[in-house]
Amino acid sequence: MTTHVTIIGAGLGGLTLARVLHLHGIPTTVYEAESSPTARAQGGLLDIHDYNGQLALQDADLMDEFRGLILEGRQQCRVLDRDGTVLLDVADDGTGGRPEVQRGELRQMLLDSLPAGTVRWGHKVSGVRALGGGRHEVTFADGSTVATSLLVGADGAWSRVRPLLSDAVPEYVGVSIVEAYLFDGDTRHPATAKAVGGGAMFAPASGKLLGAHRESGETLHCYVMLFKPLEWFAGIDFNDPASAAARIAQEFDGWAPELTALITNGDTAPVLRPANALPNEHRWDRVPGVTLLGDAAHLTASNGEGANLAMLDGAELGKALAAHPDDVEAALGEYERAMFPRSAAAATEGALFYETVFDDDAPQRLIEMFGELKER
Repeated sequence: MTTHVTIIGAGLGGLTLARVLHLHGIPTTVYEAESSPTARAQGGLLDIHDYNGQLALQDADLMDEFRGLILEGRQQCRVLDRDGTVLLDVADDGTGGRPEVQRGELRQMLLDSLPAGTVRWGHKVSGVRALGGGRHEVTFADGSTVATSLLVGADGAWSRVRPLLSDAVPEYVGVSIVEAYLFDGDTRHPATAKAVGGGAMFAPASGKLLGAHRESGETLHCYVMLFKPLEWFAGIDFNDPASAAARIAQEFDGWAPELTALITNGDTAPVLRPANALPNEHRWDRVPGVTLLGDAAHLTASNGEGANLAMLDGAELGKALAAHPDDVEAALGEYERAMFPRSAAAATEGALFYETVFDDDAPQRLIEMFGELKER
């Protein structure tokens, strides 16, 4: 295959695609809006699943490097009641299929696996247009352009490539996440660190969830999920971290102090992340010379599958292109026919997670869900 592949977005999905294409000798360029790999924080822990994300890493021939990133013990999971009582505590015995790694380290591993110059930093897309004959032109914010006969949108929720294929736009799903970090948790916040345990902690109730994850070292990553309209959050001044944290904490009035401390004692300002999604069955008719992967193709509210699916998309697309070196359209059609039902199934299952954690009997429903996951 001599067609040069143009990928928009240097996230996990786009980089996995670039890596698999590189292994097959297919020329690739990735354009990324960020100015450098360290331009912004890359988020917290990711559990990489043995049925999708790890399969992608195998196709990328990076499993040895991946194993070196795993944080041992972080698969531990516990469910707490609002008074701090431990209702479920699942130890990490090292046999689980969802090892945890830092997202930033995983991304850097993928970047390091690519030839120098594959990723062009500081290229923010301002527009994309069809040129005819399956070719497209990408315009960047600095006025420069690139024409390509194979364009892949790996550019996330608000993809600039998606309009070439679909009129769908992400919509708010009724839930928002507020994040904060506590550093040196075992030393400075011992009661809270003990409540969180060695991995993930969930304390759900009707319409809300207070959770945390122990990351590398003593860092505790807190995330509050609230089933509220956007207008409710608009009434909170997130430019005033103390008052924002206090307002969020009011929603957990009467809860155990070691749990609410995750909000009130945060060492970082609380960050609001509204949950948006595309339709569960989002798909499009085949358009020559262009396709999507990851959140650009099938954005869902955070459910633990997004990064894994993006990586699998990248690997599957790369393999399809390598298998059809003289027929790009056959490759794209094969990839999309498999990707559509796979992503729809994951979106449907993710929606069930949100129904579970916001149910009136949320703790028990969540315990049952974790039990089903462990049996798989």
